[in-house]
Amino acid sequence: MRIQVRRTGGFAGIERHAEVDTSGRADAQEWHALAGRVIASGRGTPPVGVPDGFAYRITVDGKTVYCADPRLTEEQRTLISRVLKEGC
Repeated sequence: MRIQVRRTGGFAGIERHAEVDTSGRADAQEWHALAGRVIASGRGTPPVGVPDGFAYRITVDGKTVYCADPRLTEEQRTLISRVLKEGC
C-alpha cells in the first residue's frame, strides 16, 4: 500500500509532501487499518480551511481524500504525522 500526504497552507505557505510504502513493513497491518479509517472519514473535495491553517490531501492506493485544520480527526492527525515523519 502506498500512502501519500501533501500539506499546503500555513503561515509561510510552504508545501510538504511525503510518501510511505507499507510493502514489507512489519507494521503494515497497522498502517492499512489506520489508512482505511482515514479514507472512510475523509472528504472527496477540499474543505474550507481557516486562515494560515494547513490543508491536506491524503492518497491511499489511488483513492484521495481531503481534510484541513482545525477539523482533523485523531486518526487523520495520526496518519498525517506518521507519513510526514517516516515518509520520504
